[in-house]
Amino acid sequence: MRTLPIIPVAVLALVTLTACGSQTVSGDGAGAAGHRALTDLPYTDVRWNIESLTSEGRKTTAPAGASLHFPDGGTVQGNSGCNTFRADAGLDGDALVLGQVERTMIGCPEPAADFEETLLSVIGGRLKADLSADEKKLTLTDSGDGDTVTLTAESPTPLLGTKWTVNSLITGDVAASVPAGAEGAAHLVLGKDGTVRGNLGCNTFTGTAKVSGQKIALGRIASTKMLCDGAKGQVEAHLLKVLNGQVTFSVQHRGLTLTGPGERSLAAVAGG
Repeated sequence: MRTLPIIPVAVLALVTLTACGSQTVSGDGAGAAGHRALTDLPYTDVRWNIESLTSEGRKTTAPAGASLHFPDGGTVQGNSGCNTFRADAGLDGDALVLGQVERTMIGCPEPAADFEETLLSVIGGRLKADLSADEKKLTLTDSGDGDTVTLTAESPTPLLGTKWTVNSLITGDVAASVPAGAEGAAHLVLGKDGTVRGNLGCNTFTGTAKVSGQKIALGRIASTKMLCDGAKGQVEAHLLKVLNGQVTFSVQHRGLTLTGPGERSLAAVAGG
């Protein structure tokens, strides 16, 4: 496993992780000189759920929400289960070559932080991509030390009927993970019957929700009346500002982003 440099954590700062021996590939869809674009390959038009990685003989199961995809001919994008990341990508012969890996810098609790560091170390270089006969499994193998990442093809998670567990609170361009003591509590389910229900981090709630295009018109939220302070109160106050009137949503793989008024947003992952 390659060793990554130690980088101070700064919320949503974009940093570059340089893996030893990695090669930089341009992100213009054409690849760098000598590298072909990732076009017409069976794994490039699929969103892949990261199942596990094996490094130095140790297999680790991926956290919920970890995913990877190739949105165009020259890049790879993904989510480690905490931070999002991207890199330029191309083909050098039969090798998949990834350039410098860039990621957001939300503070990740353990074991997600350790998984992220190992994942980015494994994929930051030359890889062999093996696709199963049914095209449902993809294995990326580090050409240098044989570390592997195992992925499974997955359709985008449906907006309606899914339990979305909040894992990030966003204000403007600044995102922060759910504070310690409130992890996993806040969630919501948008029903096919035009309702929304869930937990705000402390109190449970219900309301109406009408989906149209990429927008959701939310009616007045009714909730229980427990007094909420500390981390749970902080999460609840943020969610009440997001779930207020008309919100915009985006579903990507197993992730949901809801953006409400006043530049307040939340990110959530399916399940939890």
